[in-house]
This record gives sequence, structure tokens and C-alpha cells, in this order.
Amino acid sequence: MALSLEQLRALDKVVECGSFTKAAELLNTQKSHASRLVSQLEAELGAKLLERTTRRLAVTELGREVHERARGILAAVDETRRVTRDAQAEPRGVLRLTCGVEFGLAAVGAWIDEYLARFPRAAVEAEYTSRVIDLVQEGFDLAIRVGEVQESRLVARRLGQIEYGLFASPAYLRRAGAPASPADLAGHARVVFMVGRRARGWRLRPAHGGEMQHVEPGGSRLHLSNSLAVRDALVRGAGIGQLPLLIAAEAAARGDLVRVLPGWAAVPVPLHAVYPSHRFLAPGVRAFIDLAAERLAAAAPAATALQAPQSAARSSPAGATRPAALSGGRRARSGTRASPAR
Repeated sequence: MALSLEQLRALDKVVECGSFTKAAELLNTQKSHASRLVSQLEAELGAKLLERTTRRLAVTELGREVHERARGILAAVDETRRVTRDAQAEPRGVLRLTCGVEFGLAAVGAWIDEYLARFPRAAVEAEYTSRVIDLVQEGFDLAIRVGEVQESRLVARRLGQIEYGLFASPAYLRRAGAPASPADLAGHARVVFMVGRRARGWRLRPAHGGEMQHVEPGGSRLHLSNSLAVRDALVRGAGIGQLPLLIAAEAAARGDLVRVLPGWAAVPVPLHAVYPSHRFLAPGVRAFIDLAAERLAAAAPAATALQAPQSAARSSPAGATRPAALSGGRRARSGTRASPAR
């Protein structure tokens, strides 16, 4: 039988109390069980630790040395349990996370602020990058990524999905009019997102079912590689562009942007929290993921207001929707593979 903590604890209490009877009371066990534990420890060590007579109990010289070492072991175990318990109860230490530049600026930064406010003993190192970081190789705890996650080494928790819509400024719509159908977009100035040097067209799905419409990027004069830049160009009246609803929300709430063709939208793209599968899910990682899911859920009603065609105000141009007041902007970018939220 291997040496056990229960045996060491029995020896500690017997030496401390000078009696098997009192030690058994403290250990909440029977006197015979406490005596048996000490005997098992002596057998395991091959040494006599206590001298027993009918009238007295004495600790041998070796017994005192073993007792001192046992107390150190028990104290270390108790401290380890305490530290582990405290760490699980409240996040502490550094959380290393990564996400795309745009989504970091539009959403994750606010999540980090709230996380630090909730957990004063926690710290965050966040890398905003367009590069898909190898979490295991580079020692990151967490990534926020858009699209499907295909790496088998990673665990992905779905936080929600990114909804898209077409937007323009009220000034542009007064000047150029609002399109009544996707076919009308070819006659409008368009601000198009590009990846590398390739401009992306728009694949628009009708809200109530029907055939997908593909709007080619040809004829568009402004191509931008950053969705925040697309939003700002639309606010300045550069034309019509596609944005995630969460990143358009703040400008729409101010009245700087209006939803165009609200009955049409790109297919939503999933948003995931991703972390290495071989690691214990630390309290900080779990807490940040839960917070991110909370924030996205809280933003959903605002996105729904942007999505609904029936919310159009009478003062909006034909084919355009002016939403009710909305809360803070968020953003991410679509893709068939998992990528940082650009």
C-alpha cells in the first residue's frame, strides 16, 4: 500500500493531540481507524514512529522527523487546494487573446474593458492582427474568429453570428435615390470590401426565401480593405456598401446611415471563441467567453431592429430603412474558413 495523505494527517493529529482518542475526534473517525492508519504508515516506511503502552503514547526520534515532514507536505497540499479553489472562483493573471484588427476595435476592446472591471486581479494581452495565429505554438489562451473552425487541435464555442446589410447615408439617398431591387444597385455608386487586390461582390439572399442575387463588384469605384473604412466612406456619402449590422449600428442610431434594401442580406457568418483543446479551461478564458456571449446577445435586439424591413420610418427614402436607436457597434468579416475577425 502506498503512502497516503490520510495516513500523514492521522500521524499529525495523533502527535499534536498525544492521544488516538482525541485525534480520532478531530478527524471525525473511529479510534481504531486512526490507529490503523498510523500502523499502515509505519509499515510503509519500515520504521516505528510511535511507542504505545496502555498508559502513554510517545513519539520516537524518527517519528518526530517524519511528523515535521508530514506537516510540511500537508501544508503544501492545503495551500495548493486553496490556490486552485481561488483561481477557479475568480479569474486572475494574464489572459492572452487574439482577434482581427477591425473586430478588436469595434467590439473586443469594450469586452476587455468590462472583463478588467469585473475581475480586478486579471490582466489582458490582446493582439489585434489579420494573421491567423497558431494558438498552441504561440502560447495564446483564446482567439475570437469568424467562420467555421476546422483545426482539430482547437475547441470552438459558437458565440453567435454576424448579420450583414446594405447601407448608405441619407444625403446619398436624397441625391441618388434608393434602389428598389438588387438589380438597381448596378446604377449606384458602390463602396466594396476587398481582400488583397480582389474586390468582393455581394451575394444577397431575400429575407423570406427565394433566389440568391449576386451583385458583381464591376463598376464600383471605391474598394477598401477595412470595414471600418467602408463605414466611414458610406457616412461621408460615397455610395451604398455592405456592412455587418453590429458595426453599422452606432452610425445608424445617430442617423448617419440608413438601411438599403432591408429585405435582402448576405448569409450570416458564425462567430467563435477558439481555444487549445489540450489545456484546462482556465477561469479567465471561461469568464471572457461567457462575457463575449453576453455582449453579443445584448446587441442582438439592435441588430434585429436594423434587419426588419417593417421598421422603416415614413421619412426614409423609398427602399431604405431608418432604424430605431441602437447600441454600440460591432463587426466581423465572412469567410469559408476560420479567420481572425477583420
